[in-house]
Amino acid sequence: MQVQFRPLVRVFAAFLSVLLITTGLRFARGGVSPAPDFECTERGAQVSVEIPQGATGSQVADLLFKSGVVKSSAAYFRTAVGDSKSAKVAPGGHLLTAPNCAKGALLQLLDSKRITGLINIFEGAWNSEIIDAMVSAGFIRTDVVAALKSVSLPSGFQSAEGLLFPAQYSFAKGSSAKTAIEAMVNRGKSELEKSGLNSANGEYSPAQLLVIASIIQAEGNTEDFRKISRVIRNRLEKGIPLQMDSTVHYIKKSRGKVFLSTASTLLKSPFNTYRNYGLPPSPIGNPGSDALLASVNPANGDWLFFITIAPGDTRFTASLDEFNSFKAIYKKNLGAGLFRSNK
Repeated sequence: MQVQFRPLVRVFAAFLSVLLITTGLRFARGGVSPAPDFECTERGAQVSVEIPQGATGSQVADLLFKSGVVKSSAAYFRTAVGDSKSAKVAPGGHLLTAPNCAKGALLQLLDSKRITGLINIFEGAWNSEIIDAMVSAGFIRTDVVAALKSVSLPSGFQSAEGLLFPAQYSFAKGSSAKTAIEAMVNRGKSELEKSGLNSANGEYSPAQLLVIASIIQAEGNTEDFRKISRVIRNRLEKGIPLQMDSTVHYIKKSRGKVFLSTASTLLKSPFNTYRNYGLPPSPIGNPGSDALLASVNPANGDWLFFITIAPGDTRFTASLDEFNSFKAIYKKNLGAGLFRSNK
C-alpha cells in the first residue's frame, strides 16, 4: 500500500512547488513595487519648502514631491514611516537640496541649520533678546511686545520673563506673534511641572523659585547650580542682601562683563540686589531645566559667598575672610587677563 502511494505524494509535492513559485512570481509582479527615488546627494539647487503646522507625513511627502525635492511622494512617505525621527520635523521654512533621495530629504528636514526663521532661545536669555530674535525671524516688534503683555500667565506669576523656555522654535509661515509666544510660555509651564517647581512644599512660592532659578542660571556653570541655590537661600534666610552681579547686569542689559563697578552697585532699581533686600520682583532671564531643578533642590552647605577666581574655578565659603582672599586671587587673575572678555 505504501509503495502505491509514493508516486502520488511525489506528484503532489511537485505540484505544490510549482504553485509556490508561480504565486511568488505573481506577488513580485503584482505586489507593491519600490517607489521611484532620486539618488542621494548634497549638491544641487536649494529650494525652500514650507511645512505647515501639524502637517501629516503624507502631506509633507506631497509638498516635497511638488517642490521637486523627491522623485515620488511614496518614496518619502515610506522612508518617514520607517524612521521615528520623522515626527520631529519642525513647521516652517526648510532649505532643501533638489533633487534628492527621500532619506536625504528627511535628514535635511531634521537639520536645524536648514530651517529658515529659526528662533533660538539660549539659557538665561532676556525677553528683550528674545524679542530681537523674533523680529529677525520675521515677526513685527510691536506685535511681539503686545503678545508678551497679553499672554496668559500661571497663577501667581506677574511677568512672562522666565517663562519663555530656552529651546529652538520654528513656526509655520503666517503664524502670529501671539501664537509663537503662547507656544513658548506653554513649553515653560510644562517644564515648571517637570522640575517640581510648582509642587515644591516650602517657604518659597513657585514664582519666587523661578526668580531664584533665573539668578542661578546667570551666576554660574551647571555643576555649581545647586551650590549657588543654597547660597541664595542661606543669604535670604539670614537677611543678607543677595548682592548678585547678574541682577545689575540685567538692569544695564550688559553681557560678558565679569567686573562690576562700585557705581553700578548703586543703581536705583528694584532689581539691584546690592541696594535691596530679598529677591528681585521677577526673573532676570529665562532659565533652563538644570537651573529649574537646582532652585527646587539646593545642595547642603553653609556657604554665604562664592566667586569665580578663574574660568572654570568657582569657590564657595561661609567665611568673609576666606571670601576676601578668594577675591584677591580673582583681581590678580583679572589683571593678568584670564578673563578674556575684560581685555
